[in-house]
Amino acid sequence: MTKPDFSFESAAHQRGFIHVAGVDEVGRGPLAGPVVAAAVILNPANIPDGLNDSKKLTAKRRDALYDELLAVADVSIAEATVAEIDEHNILRASHIAMVRAVAGLSVIAAHALIDGNMIPRDLAISSQTIIKGDGRSLSIAAASIMAKVWRDRHMVALAQQHPHYGWEKNAGYPTAQHKLGLQQFGVTEHHRRSFKPIHNILYQDKT
Repeated sequence: MTKPDFSFESAAHQRGFIHVAGVDEVGRGPLAGPVVAAAVILNPANIPDGLNDSKKLTAKRRDALYDELLAVADVSIAEATVAEIDEHNILRASHIAMVRAVAGLSVIAAHALIDGNMIPRDLAISSQTIIKGDGRSLSIAAASIMAKVWRDRHMVALAQQHPHYGWEKNAGYPTAQHKLGLQQFGVTEHHRRSFKPIHNILYQDKT
C-alpha cells in the first residue's frame, strides 16, 4: 500500500516555488453543516510522522496529528456556509472554501497542490490537481486531517444545540439516525435545502 510522500512538493520547490500548500476539503456529502477546506504548508525539516489520507486514520490519531500540525506547519482552515452551498452548489462552495483556506495562510503560498481533478476558478496562484491526492501528497494528507478534525468538532458542537440527528457521530451524513431525526423533528437552519432529501421534506411540508 503506497503512502503519501513529499515528491510533489519537492518537484515544485525545484521549479522555484518556495511555499507549497496542500489543499483539501471535507463535507461534500452531508445533509447538514458547512463544507470545510484546509490549506497546509509543511516545514520540510519538521514533518509529523504518520500523515495519511484522513479516512485511513483513527479518530485518535487524527486528533494527535491535528495538534502536531498546528504546532509545526502553516495551517489555514475555512468554510463555505450552508447558505453558500444552497446559493451556488456543493462543488462551487467547496472551491470557495478552498480559496479562502489558501488566502488565510500566514505566508503567501506560491503553488497549491489541490486534491481532486479541478482547480478552483478563483485561485489566483500556480496550482496543480492530484487525483486521490490525500493518499499521495503529504501536504494534502495534512490538509485532509485538519479539515476533517475541524469539521467533525464543529458538528459535535452543533449537535449540542440539535441533539436529535446524531451529528456528533455522523457529522451530518445521511445515516439512519439522521434520517429518523429529520422525519420526527424536521429541518434545522443547518440543513442544506438544495440537497434532495431536505428539499423533498420541505416540499412535502408545503403540499
